[in-house]
Amino acid sequence: MRSLLRSIAGAVLFALIASSAHAAGAKEHRVAIQVNQNDPALMNLALNNATNVMEFYKAKGEDVQIEIVTYGPGLHMLRDDTSPVKDRIKQIVAASFPSSVKFIACGNTKEGMEKREGKAISVVSEATVVPSGAVRLIELQEAGWSYLKP
Repeated sequence: MRSLLRSIAGAVLFALIASSAHAAGAKEHRVAIQVNQNDPALMNLALNNATNVMEFYKAKGEDVQIEIVTYGPGLHMLRDDTSPVKDRIKQIVAASFPSSVKFIACGNTKEGMEKREGKAISVVSEATVVPSGAVRLIELQEAGWSYLKP
């Protein structure tokens, strides 16, 4: 009976060690995707990149974090009134679990557009406004994120 208990305890201990070693060795995937042009084809390419990356890692059983950072004319991607891809953005956010996709809007660009157009601009509900899109990209890269520019 003792040898059976030792065998079971050994097997459990081995499984725990193997499992923690696998978790410790699991690579964390993080990618920033830049959109800085008011071009629906480029916006769709960025969304295709995000979808393909998510699906690749999901098939491997791994998580990935993705931030699509918009600034300059690319902010139109996230403007509620001018986005040609806002329906796709909703679909991608809905399908992203367990991975994470965030849409980032440049506050500097938003303020500049509001000043030029003389009205407040709203972004899609899936977006977060940060002070500077360019600075956000710098910070992500400094934190070890990979970078894509479609």
